[in-house]
Amino acid sequence: MLASITPLGERSRNSRWGVTVTAFALGSTAAGLAAGAALGAAGAPLRAAASPSVRLWIMGALLGVALAFESRLLRPLPTLRRQVNEQLLHRYRGWVYGAGFGIQLGAGVATIVSTSAVYCVLASAVLLGSPLWGALVGGTFGLVRGLSMLPSRRVRSSAALVSLDQRLRRWDRPSRAATSASLTAMAAVAVVAAWR
Repeated sequence: MLASITPLGERSRNSRWGVTVTAFALGSTAAGLAAGAALGAAGAPLRAAASPSVRLWIMGALLGVALAFESRLLRPLPTLRRQVNEQLLHRYRGWVYGAGFGIQLGAGVATIVSTSAVYCVLASAVLLGSPLWGALVGGTFGLVRGLSMLPSRRVRSSAALVSLDQRLRRWDRPSRAATSASLTAMAAVAVVAAWR
C-alpha cells in the first residue's frame, strides 16, 4: 500500500498526495480511537474482577506469547487473509480511499496482521478496562499507523519508488529485531510491576 499512495501515484490519478495521506491518517486515528474505546469498555468487567497485578501478569504472559510468534517459535500468526481493495484507487477520489484504507488499518485486525505486537495493543486496551484509556491506546496506535505513509513523500519518479522499496527491505530485519526487543522489555516491565 505504501507503494500505491505516493506523490507519483496520486498525480497519475489526479489526486493530491497531501490530501490523501491526511485522510488516511485521520481515518486510521479515528478507527484506532473507536476500536480502543470499544475494547476498553469490553474489558470493564475484567477490570472490576481482577486486580491490577493479575492484569499485569496476563499482559506479561500475552507479551511472552507474542514474542514466541515474533521469534518464530510459534507459527503461523493467526490473521485474516485480506488486504485493502486497491481497485478503489481508480474508482474514488484520493480522500475517499485514503480515509477508507486508514479506517481499515487503524482498526488493527481488518486486514492482514504481520506482527503479534498488534494483538498486544488490542489486548492492552481490554486489560485497561476503561473506554478512555482504551481510546488513548487505540488512538495512538491508529495515529502511528496513519503516519506510516510519510516515507513515501519524496517518491516522484519510478526510480525513487524502487529506492524506497530497497530501503524498506533493508529495514525489515532491524525492525523485527526492534519489535522483539520491545516486546521483551514490556514483558519484563509487566512482570516486575505485577510482582511488586
